[in-house]
Amino acid sequence: MISPRVVVLDYGSGNVHSVAQALEVAGANVELTASRDAVLAADGLVVPGVGAFTAVMQQLNAVKGGDLIDQRLIASKPVLGICVGLQVLFEHGVEHGINTEGLGQWRGIVEKLDSPILPHIGWNTVEPPADSKLFESIAEERFYFVHSYAVQNWQYDGLGPIPSPKPTWAEYGARFVAAVEHGPLSATQFHPEKSGQAGIKLLSNWLNTF
Repeated sequence: MISPRVVVLDYGSGNVHSVAQALEVAGANVELTASRDAVLAADGLVVPGVGAFTAVMQQLNAVKGGDLIDQRLIASKPVLGICVGLQVLFEHGVEHGINTEGLGQWRGIVEKLDSPILPHIGWNTVEPPADSKLFESIAEERFYFVHSYAVQNWQYDGLGPIPSPKPTWAEYGARFVAAVEHGPLSATQFHPEKSGQAGIKLLSNWLNTF
């Protein structure tokens, strides 16, 4: 069986090497690059992200990451965002009073978590939809989070021929979006590469959607 070819977008943000290693364990043939040709030709694209929303957007824009993601989605080629790589898929991020435009794949605002203790660091349970492909056989597992910002209020209008996104929720002070599945576009707020066997299984489930 031929391993799927996955590009981890190497644009200056995110723990790309640990993500690449986890994907390899899950069964992928992985390349770290921001090459347009490689990104568009790959079976799957992973967009990691660590740090501030604004900084990640600046780094993504520098390699035309938004355009690369758009081109893949138009062709129905899978994309997976991780941590801030999930957050930037929404319309806006608000940190320290600064409102930064995101990639706008989904409507919604990334804001500071409504919790007395931040950041949210550690293992937490999630609430995936019953028909989730990402969480198949691991719906009861815990996953590793490191973040202070999240999408907490999300209502998708569901208009048009495209099926609505399927969010997975978690709770830390308030409910927030822990993952999203939406056709070829998926994302997790937690770090699969830091989530042990459950995280490897989630990545394997994602690879099996190709």
